[in-house]
Amino acid sequence: MTEVAAAAGEAVEGRDGAAGREGALSDLRVVDMATVVAGPGAAKLFADLGAEVIKVEAPGGDSVRRMGWMPETPEGDDSYFWKLQGRGKRSVVLNLKTAAGREAMLKLLDTADLLIENLRPGKLEALGLAPEMLRGRNPRLVILRITGFGQSGPYAMRPGFATLAEALSGYSAISGSPDGPPLLPPVALTDELTGTIGAFSAMAALWEARRSGVGQEIDLSLVDSLLHVMGPLPSAWAHLGYLQPRLGSGIPYTVPRGTYQCSDGRWIAISTSSDSVARRVLSLIGAGDDERFASFSGRFANRDELEGLVADWVRRHTGEEAIRLLDEADAAVSPVYSMADLFADEHFKVRGTFVEVDGVVMQGVAPRLSRTPGRVPFAGRPLGADTEEVLADLGLDAGLSGREPGADAADQADGAG
Repeated sequence: MTEVAAAAGEAVEGRDGAAGREGALSDLRVVDMATVVAGPGAAKLFADLGAEVIKVEAPGGDSVRRMGWMPETPEGDDSYFWKLQGRGKRSVVLNLKTAAGREAMLKLLDTADLLIENLRPGKLEALGLAPEMLRGRNPRLVILRITGFGQSGPYAMRPGFATLAEALSGYSAISGSPDGPPLLPPVALTDELTGTIGAFSAMAALWEARRSGVGQEIDLSLVDSLLHVMGPLPSAWAHLGYLQPRLGSGIPYTVPRGTYQCSDGRWIAISTSSDSVARRVLSLIGAGDDERFASFSGRFANRDELEGLVADWVRRHTGEEAIRLLDEADAAVSPVYSMADLFADEHFKVRGTFVEVDGVVMQGVAPRLSRTPGRVPFAGRPLGADTEEVLADLGLDAGLSGREPGADAADQADGAG
């Protein structure tokens, strides 16, 4: 085990297939035919909590298998991104553009509780998998449909990439320094958020289907998901004509708030999102008696001066001193960590924040259920590793997968990012 891996939590022994599944969702079968991050991210959350998740890929495989950093192995391997996104899922290859592959998919969906897809509107129907037909065969089936802009509207047929959602939602317009360009998030923020909302919405539909016996479709877009982190900004514009400018690390309703550089070059983050915390910080920096800063509105109106006072105070202290003094004042402060710092921190070691699965270090399961905890049974598996076993369970021969050398299944990967 590498030194970095040793910093992760206890290694989890990998295993094949779905044998011995356990967890809160162990009685659910999820078919994940989505690609890239958002849809597969929703499916990953189901797998983490014990659902049987069957990842259906085109013959060429999900592009995430080749995205980003790759293990340095002589024989080649799938990316670390895939090891994370595909964890806990059985891998099946079906060419849905062939009659055999489509028939195998239909039989699989007859046994499923949830289908997750992210094709452009109309593509699922074009593959002969229209939701009405699927629910005619399996009335309780829930179908989570993730797209860039939704199943309807003038933008529905546009390519569904998170970058476009971040630009259109207003998120990029407020991201960055006041004198700099609009910025995009440096991680797959929109996709991961959409996956989380998608998993929640699917659970709500599954809960209702248990009661009514009838499934339904869920229309979820990347733009709609990201709008839900914009807080009161839509209301502020609609009623007050307020457009938030780019404020760097700041937000209008919490001042001071941001990242500040200390005398030794270290960066710390400070938040004052409650009046009591703000008063303690103001007292510490010597501005506790300044009436301009006594209320949220006053701090907002005098943002630049107050932020300058905080930045000046921080610059007079080393990172260790600033954090100690702010901690003693019971303020909200944290060092700005790199991933190396995170791995070295004892808190995250004790919490088991990272685990090693099949030799790969990755995030552990985030929600910690007390009685039926989730787990990561295995990392993302090789392409098609479970095709034969899954088809055999359906009473089908593996040859019916429609997996033909060089088969064109591009339409299976034409969806939201």
